[in-house]
Amino acid sequence: MSTHAGAPAAPGVVCAFAVTRTPPGPAVLAAATGHEEGGPLRVMSAGRGLCLVVQDVPAALFDEEALTERLNRPDDLERCARAHHRGVEAAAGRGPVVPLPMATLYRGDLTAARAVAARQQVLDTLLERLRDRTEWAVKVHAADPSPDTPADTETATETATGAGGRAYLSRASARRRDRQHAHGKALAEAEAVDAELRSHAVAATRHRPQSERLTGRRAPQLLNVAYLVENARRTDFTRALARLTADGLHPSVRVDASGPWIPYSFARWDEEPDPRAGPDQEVRS
Repeated sequence: MSTHAGAPAAPGVVCAFAVTRTPPGPAVLAAATGHEEGGPLRVMSAGRGLCLVVQDVPAALFDEEALTERLNRPDDLERCARAHHRGVEAAAGRGPVVPLPMATLYRGDLTAARAVAARQQVLDTLLERLRDRTEWAVKVHAADPSPDTPADTETATETATGAGGRAYLSRASARRRDRQHAHGKALAEAEAVDAELRSHAVAATRHRPQSERLTGRRAPQLLNVAYLVENARRTDFTRALARLTADGLHPSVRVDASGPWIPYSFARWDEEPDPRAGPDQEVRS
């Protein structure tokens, strides 16, 4: 949640979805829906060629206290996230956009315009960088563990009966080494997948791997990476993905990919870009 103070609170506040130089037309705005509690989407000028796609929403439901309470409820959080994405999609229909964080709120148009003007240089740079580029999400998991083998069952029996203690310890140590070896091999293959995909991308961003509770898989997630890809090189990127997901090429990992998406991962308008970084700069989050 990002709430910005300005003029005294009014009956409504402005929810901002994205910054663009190529705003959507009236028909697109009329067909799009943002937050169900708010008014129609609209475009407001932020000066020097920049525009914001925004929606007027009631302060009673979108002030900091009310919104925090709503976003702590999973169903409301999902509805807010979907509404935000619809607003960003509407903004992105004619050109690059810088999506704003979900629930970016301002106390009126003037406050919103001032916030954008204060980041004019960063926003100009981002819009140029994102032009004709899209995001692809790739998640690499270790291969699913095999079911228990007869040897595992035999070892469990030995443990239960107290027989073969020394042999059991030896086998347990061997299995631990095998697991470590398998994990190391999977990590190496995951890095090989990443290296190949980076060769077809402008930039890559590593996100924190998701837990098994979130993924619903027994095998750990090794890499969670977003790639910024030139639209002109999309075919090269998708062909590389097809090769990497082919059976047998990297047997120790499983590669899942989705896209193309609006490049949320590469549109951090609240951070100054590092002038020393080249196009392959990696951002970890």
